Amino acid sequence: MNSPEQHQLFDCWTREHGAILHHVAHGFAEGDDRQDLMQELLLAVWKAIPAFRWEAQPSTFLYRVTHNAAMTWQRTRRNYRRNVEQFSTLAPVAEAGGAAAPDAERLEALYAAIRELPPLDRSLILLSLDGLSYRGMAALHGLSEGNVGARLTRLRQKLAITLKETCHET
Repeated sequence: MNSPEQHQLFDCWTREHGAILHHVAHGFAEGDDRQDLMQELLLAVWKAIPAFRWEAQPSTFLYRVTHNAAMTWQRTRRNYRRNVEQFSTLAPVAEAGGAAAPDAERLEALYAAIRELPPLDRSLILLSLDGLSYRGMAALHGLSEGNVGARLTRLRQKLAITLKETCHET
């Protein structure tokens, strides 16, 4: 694949499937880490384009690339956080003030609860929220469809309880 083709495919995919990257970034990171993870996801997509063989839908390929990149990023997060903390003392960032809308608060509470899940469960719940089939999730992670269904049922129940507790606390 030559460079112009890679540019064209990258532009097309990020335009048509940008929500996939957005959901993964919000599901695996919070605050300033989201932007850093988004850059990592974009880079992973760019690097993976030459390996795309048109045997799957581009969205399926993007799910696989972004979720694998996010899980790798999560595993190396400790070193990353240490570096961020070192540099944050040099240039503190001013936070924007203002209260968030109730829907935005609920959405942030959902993403916060998702970030607390183990990486595989986090990936499954994000894929479910994106509407991917059990079959697609199973293929993506090398699980059986039954395993995916059982895990998602337990995850939804766990998230519902967590969100109810969060709502009662506030």
